[in-house]
Amino acid sequence: MSWDIVIFNSIQNIQSVANLDEKKLQPTAFTEVLENSFENIRKDKNHREIIGDDYSIEFFSSKEQSSNIMIQLYGENGLYELIEVAKKYSWQIYDCSIDEMINLKNPAKNGFENHKNYVEKIIKQR
Repeated sequence: MSWDIVIFNSIQNIQSVANLDEKKLQPTAFTEVLENSFENIRKDKNHREIIGDDYSIEFFSSKEQSSNIMIQLYGENGLYELIEVAKKYSWQIYDCSIDEMINLKNPAKNGFENHKNYVEKIIKQR
């Protein structure tokens, strides 16, 4: 099961997407940065899959700049790889499953473990 996250480029320190100030969002060439940050990338039209050790990161490329990008992660290591890129470019990461921003300095606080618990909860409800 994928883990959906959104990466934002904003001059605002986003505490909650509910309080997001759209005027502070910064246009960014996410596709270009992501493609230049990773080596093993599978391309199929505008679909991209970054393939790493025990993870993959999927997104749809765009030639246009945007203030955010939706990404699907498979595997915990993908989060840590994205966190390093996010730190380098001062991006912020939102975890769609738990409706919280990920603490880039302490991702264990609200990162993969919470996602794993969320998935287990969904599976048990079925």
